[in-house]
Amino acid sequence: MICCLNPDCSNPLNPDKKKLCQACGTLLVPLLRNRFRVIRVLSDEGGFGRTYLSEDTDKLNERCVIKQLAPKFQGTWSQKKAVELFAAEAKRLQELGEHPQIPTLLAYFEQDHCLYLVQQFVNGQNLLQELQRRKLYRPEEVQAILLHLLPVLKFIHDRGVIHRDVKPENIIRRHGDGRLSLIDFGSSKQLTARVHNRSGTSIGSHGYSPLEQIRDGKAYPASDLFGLGATCFHLLTGVSPFQLWMEYGYGWVTNWRQYLRSPLSTDLDYVLDRLLRKDIQERYQSADEVIKNLTPKQPLALPPAGKSGGKLSVTQTSSLPVRYTLLKNLVLVSALILLFGIGDSWYQQYRRVHTVLFSRLSQNQSIPKAVVNQSANTSLQNVALAKVLNGHEHWVLSVAISPDSQILVSSGDRNIKVWNLATGKEMATLQGHFQRVNVVAISPDGRTLVSGSDDKTIKVWDLPTNQLVRTLRGHTDSIQALAISPDGINLASGSDDNTIKLWNLGTGGLRRTLRGHTSWVRSLAISPDGVTLASGSFDKTIKLWDLSQAVLIGTLGEDAETVTSVAISPDGTLLASASRDRTIKLWDLATKQKIRTLTENDETVNTVTFNPDGTLLASASRDRTVKLWNVETGEQMRTLLGHTDTVTSIAISPDGNTLVSGSEDNTIKVWRVSQ
Repeated sequence: MICCLNPDCSNPLNPDKKKLCQACGTLLVPLLRNRFRVIRVLSDEGGFGRTYLSEDTDKLNERCVIKQLAPKFQGTWSQKKAVELFAAEAKRLQELGEHPQIPTLLAYFEQDHCLYLVQQFVNGQNLLQELQRRKLYRPEEVQAILLHLLPVLKFIHDRGVIHRDVKPENIIRRHGDGRLSLIDFGSSKQLTARVHNRSGTSIGSHGYSPLEQIRDGKAYPASDLFGLGATCFHLLTGVSPFQLWMEYGYGWVTNWRQYLRSPLSTDLDYVLDRLLRKDIQERYQSADEVIKNLTPKQPLALPPAGKSGGKLSVTQTSSLPVRYTLLKNLVLVSALILLFGIGDSWYQQYRRVHTVLFSRLSQNQSIPKAVVNQSANTSLQNVALAKVLNGHEHWVLSVAISPDSQILVSSGDRNIKVWNLATGKEMATLQGHFQRVNVVAISPDGRTLVSGSDDKTIKVWDLPTNQLVRTLRGHTDSIQALAISPDGINLASGSDDNTIKLWNLGTGGLRRTLRGHTSWVRSLAISPDGVTLASGSFDKTIKLWDLSQAVLIGTLGEDAETVTSVAISPDGTLLASASRDRTIKLWDLATKQKIRTLTENDETVNTVTFNPDGTLLASASRDRTVKLWNVETGEQMRTLLGHTDTVTSIAISPDGNTLVSGSEDNTIKVWRVSQ
């Protein structure tokens, strides 16, 4: 068959021996530039030409793509602008085609008053076609897509090019190796160029292009990142950003979470939220920033240069070459996987290799005593890893210790596990929730266990007998936070339905629903006198409530980022909060003023807790560490290493002798504190 090159032809395919098109009478061209055979139409460019699937006869009929520019309105501003953009696309492809995830320019020429651009054919489906076939993507798949495309955007941005039309249709997954390619640079431009929005000019795609691009015709690296965020949103929810834009304009980006079918991990949620900021100043400014937030770091407990440190044992020192080799191997394997991909599962394979290598690294730390950054003037006890508890099939999301320091409770999958803290032996597995259990809490008398789940229920258990007492229903979304008053009467629950509910723990009756947060409530703490309830939310605020009156009494200064955790000191004078800006803040509860900010964190801090006498604050982070802080001075005193993935939860026993940490590496670590 021979394809007619008239962009208005209604039936362009003709038998090989025809000279004129049967449908429109146009003279047929067997080979463009005596080299390229056009096979069929791939897409119509809206009156400016078409895109064709073709064969390169000079390369053994290798498939290629030919873009045609044949504007109808010669001499108009629109035609002139189209020619400029077409030429710019050819130039961009010539400069950027060295990247394996960007099509290579094969030719650029004029023939019969039309311009033609020939580029490498990427054999695969675009992500919109994939989405239509499979309906939704899992969060881990979307995270893999981000990690696969961000280096491509970094590559083009480093060369002064903005794509300006990042969307699912312009991302193709190649058959065979699963590599994602970014296509269609027809809207790209140099950073220094200014394109004004005039009739006939396409600045991008509504819903995927940010406000500064659609309204002002200005585009920056952050503009492409918005498009990437909108693309990920579309893949996660199946909801088209274009349809949302048609109905709500840019209003949808402020409440994008309502379209999720289930909550995301805190890390992916944070990244997407920053990608989708309407205000460019609040958005990520570079692909590097996003990559940093998506790629956890593994810290090393190395002694100061030129010093023995006095705390690092001979065994630890001798393990350094092994650790160095493992790290080197990790970097090499990770680089190969990121560069070449391994089909749809390349990210999972990367994480598998990642976990195995760091598990071996941890095993080679034969004396796991924490020794980092201890001040010579402090008298903090020694902390050493005593046990590693395995039993959860998936992430450990919450840990709690009984008032007598004898029992440990943990959750993360659908089950709750009860452990003997002294021996590390699993005593019982509690089953009842049918979705992930996000949080557990134990009453002050040690008799009642409470659990909150993605199944929107709270379950109350008798801890001595491990029997289910009752199920509390009322929330309309996942339960993420629980707090029990010191007298054991009141239970507070925080949910992704943006509310806090107050319950009578003894009867299960609902006392009141507290409304005020505009996003997910992820952390709760009750003061030792039982008067004040503190709540932290993804709306970036910390709210204080009168627990007895069930009324709002204040909001602490608006946080810079999402609040991930709150804790109140044992004497009730201080509140500690952790946030996505990688800081921990200490607040005076009486004056509601910030006292200090602790900033020596490499990644997001997930949770904080005080020790029994309030002199020490412990924090757990996405960087796989637990850090210990001097509350009075704000000094970071120690860093506990050993987990191979994000540390999600920590608890300190009431007797102060044990610290427990739960992690996304599916383990629980028990640390002993000694004089």
